[in-house]
This record gives sequence, C-alpha cells and structure tokens, in this order.
Amino acid sequence: MIYSKASFAELIDRALREDLGDGDHSALACIPAEAKGRAQLLIKEKGLLAGVRMAEWIFETVDPDLKVELQMKDGDHMQVGDVAFIVEGSSRSILSAERLVLNTMQRMSGIATKTAYFQGLLEGTKARVLDTRKTTPGLRLLEKWAVAIGGGTNHRMGLYDLIMIKDNHIDFAGGIEAAIAKTRTYLKENGRSLKIEVEARNLEEVQEILKYGLVDRIMLDNFNYEDTRKAVEIIGDRAETESSGGINEKTIRGYAECGVDYISVGALTHSIYNLDMSLKAL
Repeated sequence: MIYSKASFAELIDRALREDLGDGDHSALACIPAEAKGRAQLLIKEKGLLAGVRMAEWIFETVDPDLKVELQMKDGDHMQVGDVAFIVEGSSRSILSAERLVLNTMQRMSGIATKTAYFQGLLEGTKARVLDTRKTTPGLRLLEKWAVAIGGGTNHRMGLYDLIMIKDNHIDFAGGIEAAIAKTRTYLKENGRSLKIEVEARNLEEVQEILKYGLVDRIMLDNFNYEDTRKAVEIIGDRAETESSGGINEKTIRGYAECGVDYISVGALTHSIYNLDMSLKAL
C-alpha cells in the first residue's frame, strides 16, 4: 500500500478542525503572534518509533513555515530519553499542532511496537503476521501504516480491494460451491480481477474449496495445530494459507510452525496502548 501526504490530507484536516474549532484560544491569549520557539519530541517509553513522517505533515498543514529537524525516523528502535525531532517556528503554531502530533505518534508507535513483537515471534518460519479490519473507525489507513512500519503485512484495506468469502457469505450463498461460482460470475461480469480468499471452518471445507475452484488464499479459521498441519499439506502450493481466530502471543509460534504463509492478528490494532512521549519547549 502507498502511504502519502495526499492520502492523509482529509484525516489531518478533520482532526485539526476537531481540536482547534474556532481557534487555539489558550495560545492566542498568552503567546504573542510574533513569538518564535523550539520544541523537542521526547521519548518516554521503550519501543519502535512510528508517526514521524505523519508529524511532519501535520506541522506542514498547521504552518508551512515550521521547520522540523529529524533526529530519528520511522521504524527506529527508541529508548527513554531519545529525541525524535526538534521543531522550530511560530510558538502558536507549535502549540496548535502539539496534541494531534502526540496522539498520532503515540498510537502509531504502540501499534508498530506490538507488530514488531509478534513478527519477531515468527523468526525462522516463513509466516508473516497480518493485520485485519478491526481498526478504529476513520483511522484505518493510519493504523495499517503503523503495522507496516512495525514489519507486519497489510491485509485488505476494506471490503473493496479483496474478495473474502467468510462463513456468513458461504451460508447466505447456499454453500461453498455456490459462493465461489457466484463470485467468479460477478468478477467476470463487472470486469474486475480481485483476488479471492475463502474461509474454511474444518478440513472438509478445505477439500470443498479446492474441489470447486481455484482461489488465491484459504483462511483456516479456529483450526487447532493438528488440523492446520493437515490443511497445509492438503493445500500444498494450490493456494496461500492463513491461520486466523483468537491467535495470541502464546499460540502464534505453534501456528507458524505448521507451515502457514500468514497469521492474522486483530490485536495488532484493536488491543494496544499508546506509547508515552511528550513535546517539550527548549
């Protein structure tokens, strides 16, 4: 996925409107318009840094004349006391951007740190940790960017960029054969070439999926280790494999050792805490 300033322009504008309203009256009340200042982004917790580029775009949006001197970059390992960057320019502008910069970097760094930890648990296997759509409404692009910075792999961005036939789709469509057939017809009639992933709830459904049509990936949902190994053997190189369903730091290595290609972990984005950092005047 491509992460650019243009991709986040609307999010930044909306977040600034939410915070500033009709003006930063705290800064307007006590800081002269001509006042200049410097501030540093101080790291107060160990982890993986993310959101530096986003912070630059926020400062640029608030005030194009602000100057940011980078000391660290996205993906760097950070220690307590590190300084990520120094920003210089209008004191009012720095104060107006402060909270959005901190909220963004703290959340992104929390996600990146957790992602790096989970991916590290897979070292020595071929498996890659995947994110999911279990994201904060309106912040999906931001949170998935943090996953990528942390070394994880982005799954689909939404319902529009991958066909994912899950259990409810299968049941509503009338079974696996019908769901796959209807999907192929839909893609052909609409001139689309989206990849297809199908969820399997047991080994019998794995066999059905392989019988009724070529798909790009098969999700093994809530499989135990034994059945996961069997499924990987049955599927071979006919499709990619993904383990999913309540996988945590205690179980993820076991699934990776079963030979799957991907392991999806919703907790990368829905169960994280923000890392501590602050913007302090110099």
